[in-house]
Amino acid sequence: MPGAADPGRPREASAEAGPFTLPNLITLARLCAVPATIWLVLNGSGGAAFLLFVAAGISDGIDGWLARRHNSRSALGAIMDPLADKALLVSIYVTLAITNALPDWIAILVVFRDILIVGGVLALTWAGSRPPIEPILLSKANTVAQIALAAMALLAMWKGWPGPQVIMAMVWLVAATTAASGVAYVAGQLRR
Repeated sequence: MPGAADPGRPREASAEAGPFTLPNLITLARLCAVPATIWLVLNGSGGAAFLLFVAAGISDGIDGWLARRHNSRSALGAIMDPLADKALLVSIYVTLAITNALPDWIAILVVFRDILIVGGVLALTWAGSRPPIEPILLSKANTVAQIALAAMALLAMWKGWPGPQVIMAMVWLVAATTAASGVAYVAGQLRR
């Protein structure tokens, strides 16, 4: 019978999953971890903040893997995942700067780069020229460096290790990759 489902054939997976998927729930949990992590840092609970930050980082890998593995990508997830990542990184950098665990200028640089990129995307979209949102390799390296620095600063709050020289070397690496990736995004949009 045409149009009838054959019970012996597996159903083809949909290209777009609904909003209530396991990856989206994991992303929502990561978003909810942001205020908890900030509160822990501000109250001097470096160990708990470090563990929650690491768990949030691991959850970012898990939700992406699950979405790809089970073909459960969704429009909501495509918005929520980078939002949760940016909310966690930006808030942790600002909080670590407030508590003097990181220099304030690195937090300003990290926040400014994200505002520049998001603001540029919004402005171009508003002007009718929505740019493609695809992270470049340099941006991925920058994100890894930013996560590593934040984790190191939280670990230093908790265990006193690594020392200030290691932290400052990592600060300079993050500064270089943050500035370079910001320039690369702007240059890419100007070429378009």
